[in-house]
Amino acid sequence: MTSESSYTHGTSGTALLGDTIGANLDRAVAAWPDREALVDVPSGRRWTYARFGADVDALARALLASGVAKGDRVGIWAVNCPEWVLVQYATARIGAIMVNINPAYRTHEVEYVLNQAGISLLFASLSHKSSDYRAMVEEVRGGCPQLRETVYFGDPTWEALLGRATPDVRFEALSCDDPINIQYTSGTTGFPKGATLSHHNILNNGYFVGESVAYTEQDRICIPVPFYHCFGMVMGNLAATSHGACMVIPAPSFDPKATLDAVQQERCTSLYGVPTMFIAELNLPDFASYDLSSLRTGIMAGSPCPVEVMKRVVAEMHMAEVSICYGMTETSPVSLQTRIEDDLEHRTGTVGRVLPHLEVKVVDPATGVTLPRGTAGELCTRGYSVMLGYWNEPEKTAEAVDAGRWMHTGDLAVMREDGYVEIVGRIKDMIIRGGENIYPREIEEFLYAHPKIRDVQIVGVPHEKYGEEVLACVIPHDAADPVTLEDLRAFCRGRLAHYKIPSRLQILGSFPMTVSGKVRKVELREKYGV
Repeated sequence: MTSESSYTHGTSGTALLGDTIGANLDRAVAAWPDREALVDVPSGRRWTYARFGADVDALARALLASGVAKGDRVGIWAVNCPEWVLVQYATARIGAIMVNINPAYRTHEVEYVLNQAGISLLFASLSHKSSDYRAMVEEVRGGCPQLRETVYFGDPTWEALLGRATPDVRFEALSCDDPINIQYTSGTTGFPKGATLSHHNILNNGYFVGESVAYTEQDRICIPVPFYHCFGMVMGNLAATSHGACMVIPAPSFDPKATLDAVQQERCTSLYGVPTMFIAELNLPDFASYDLSSLRTGIMAGSPCPVEVMKRVVAEMHMAEVSICYGMTETSPVSLQTRIEDDLEHRTGTVGRVLPHLEVKVVDPATGVTLPRGTAGELCTRGYSVMLGYWNEPEKTAEAVDAGRWMHTGDLAVMREDGYVEIVGRIKDMIIRGGENIYPREIEEFLYAHPKIRDVQIVGVPHEKYGEEVLACVIPHDAADPVTLEDLRAFCRGRLAHYKIPSRLQILGSFPMTVSGKVRKVELREKYGV
């Protein structure tokens, strides 16, 4: 293979784990019984590894006593809490398939997931903010014939379930290739698809993400990202337990103040978030008063990190070893990651290089042929991390995973000569203006340097003559003194090609977001593209 080809694979002297999640947890319990495994800051509850392992086993036995068998689907529709983590490990212990349900879902979406996955037992929060989960379950349960029981956290139904556990139940032997998790990916059109993941998929991904930031049993990981998403339950929880580290829950859902309080109080060494979360933390009026000196690393993922934000995270949050990850639910999730020794340019200009035991390539979307390095095309990945498939949707699986077992990401990428990869946009987000291909990321990075712009998203909107035109959606630093279109265009002139300069501007207070922290560009296009 010549160096010019956009193909690379991750070699490693560290072997893949052949364990199930339960066996891997047993190893951690035996090695570090007295170290803290889990801390819930809001309630003050704490688990050592010995207690965590015992509570996981008790819940696993309670599930078996309730008639849950290997391969049965157990839903979880809840915000971050210790019970969520216990359910994650207890279902894996018995080989039940945990189905993550987005806490933002409403009745229509929940009813679809309950039926599509065939969920027989559902765990749920009682309520959160404006969501009354019990009322929503009651509304849909008549249309979900397979749902036979719902258990609510912080409710007598939880204690009643635990009371069924019998000590003499033997756990069935499991294969690490068994499916144990279904995660619904947020489809921009139609209903979401259920990516089905095995022990082998997610345990190894969590382990190697943790290896890349040098986790040991000394680490304490603050996890403000949602557990229902791979970022929380794989990169957070499984990275922690596979290294004997501690999982710290700062709040049920993201709160910048609660996050920094948790880092300070628990002396966390690692902090997770999407860039908008770090921006919110840095913008707290009393940010400078927090003692964040315990931090050394963390993970930023979900969307590209602006250079100025990264500089502040490293300098003011003490996260000199912060890492950028790229992935998707269907790949467990991480394929590419920066390493702790990488410089600022690699951390902001790329999403890293391939993880151990994985392959990535950049191909021509039309022909599937691998492109030369430095050429934009579709990013594909292959290896242990690729999902088993979309639950009960073989046709959709075949559209995403080809005959060679390559997962087609739908992302436009460029592989550099050194093997690091730049994401230049989504194939569907690429703007085609008068025949010119425009990658929104390039313009966004450029506009972050404008003194009046706090955050910016670039989208293509319909145009009669050119097909599409460039719309800049801007959150200003000061709402009373926002940037004008004339300012913006003058800032770009002579520095960006004329066809990349925004022809429209929309000033906003916030962006529409998914629960996992990604900006919903499709919503910006629909709302402001008229």
